[in-house]
Amino acid sequence: MAWTDDNLTSLQTHVLAEEREHPSATGDFTWILSAVALAAKSIGNKVRKARIEDVIGALGDENVQGEQQQKLDVIANEIIKSCLGSRANIGALVSEEDETPTVLRTHEDGGRYAVLFDPLDGSSNLDVSVGVGTIFSIVRLSDEVKGTGEARILDPRSLQVAAGYVLYGSSTVFVLTTGRGVNMFVLDQSIGAFVLVKSNLRIPPAKKIYSINEAYVDRFPDAYRNYLNWAHDNGYSSRYIGSMVADIHRTLLKGGVFIYPPTGDHMEGKLRYLYEAMPMSMLIEQAGGRSISAADTRLLDVDPTTLHQRIPVVMGSTDEVEHVNRFLSES
Repeated sequence: MAWTDDNLTSLQTHVLAEEREHPSATGDFTWILSAVALAAKSIGNKVRKARIEDVIGALGDENVQGEQQQKLDVIANEIIKSCLGSRANIGALVSEEDETPTVLRTHEDGGRYAVLFDPLDGSSNLDVSVGVGTIFSIVRLSDEVKGTGEARILDPRSLQVAAGYVLYGSSTVFVLTTGRGVNMFVLDQSIGAFVLVKSNLRIPPAKKIYSINEAYVDRFPDAYRNYLNWAHDNGYSSRYIGSMVADIHRTLLKGGVFIYPPTGDHMEGKLRYLYEAMPMSMLIEQAGGRSISAADTRLLDVDPTTLHQRIPVVMGSTDEVEHVNRFLSES
């Protein structure tokens, strides 16, 4: 049977096909991504039944970020750690919900990778049925630092080799890059598999849409306020959901710019670098877009110094990011 674009391709088949193009491939990605996919199916099922099973709302505790933990934050975190914990090539798991990494095995015992993740981004929106998601990054750990602790994860020689997110909305969407473009999969509930629906996804180079929480405009630095005034004068539309996965997904498909600036009470920014900004930046760049953290500063060129480091974010269509960059450069 000849190959056509209409052939049914699952996420696992797609990853296996990519590995066959690399004779030295070890199968590591297949194992890791199959575990991520399994976790996504399980979390998606919990999200769909959240109100029925009464797991909506705050748990009453704060996480390491000082934020109220939602019941499903904790459930999603445990699901991911359970699914990934048995993968023999993973050295550490780094979660937004945990203060320190979960060390599974050392470098000497085969811990070649770390998986960093936000288990349930936008979870506070669950009670109003807004799309929420999981964000993840796969980092190949440097061989120059032994063990599998924080130092090895933060070593500049460690390399992000894959990134993605899963959006739990009207459908469960898995968006992935392994450094060779961006592909989109949707969970077919009837067969229980993520199937490829879009290969080599490309973000439009321009679109007059910005995504920002404009309610905090009085707390933004002048450069961001000046950009917004310019955007108002030039016929821009505003689209903001308040769930990073949902906002980035729309930006990736439709174009525009997603902005999470520093504010008076969070001058370092609010989004976490390693498991929110970094993976989303890799996706955006692999789709032909651009991501910066400050004027003329590529976000992926920033070397993180702590696991839970925060950072300002501007990402999306190349032309739209450049408009924001112009105002940042002038400030």
